[in-house]
Amino acid sequence: MKLIIRAGGAMRQGPERVMVDDYLERADKLARGVGLLSVSEETVDVSKCADRTEETRKILASPLGAQLFVLDERGKSLTSRELSDLIARHRDDGVTQLVFAIGAADGFEPAAIPAGARKISFGKPTWPHKLVRVMLTEQLYRALSILAGSPYHRD
Repeated sequence: MKLIIRAGGAMRQGPERVMVDDYLERADKLARGVGLLSVSEETVDVSKCADRTEETRKILASPLGAQLFVLDERGKSLTSRELSDLIARHRDDGVTQLVFAIGAADGFEPAAIPAGARKISFGKPTWPHKLVRVMLTEQLYRALSILAGSPYHRD
């Protein structure tokens, strides 16, 4: 199974980019050891989209058979352990890809989110787009670390 982060808009160089790249590299190194193929990021160019609906559809276009998770403040908050268990469950069920989607600057158009998508949240506050990428990549790394049997201080 592959873990893919799909995010609207480019994230240029800077401290957030360094952190995202670091966590992606760490997570990808753990992937094979926990039965996953890879962890990667895809940037979706939304600069030519006419509106938020078009942006949402473009970002959320996922391959057939992928389970889609949309980052949305109205979604379910998951603990790191719950995210780890969720990944393991999908892996064990034979899902080929988990896609974690981060919207463009104005977020997702709710009416354009596919029915099968699951919403997850990092809480009620509005977070800067770059920080959401950092938080998501860190949480994916942490979830894979838990799956790999690394000590987890919350247990």
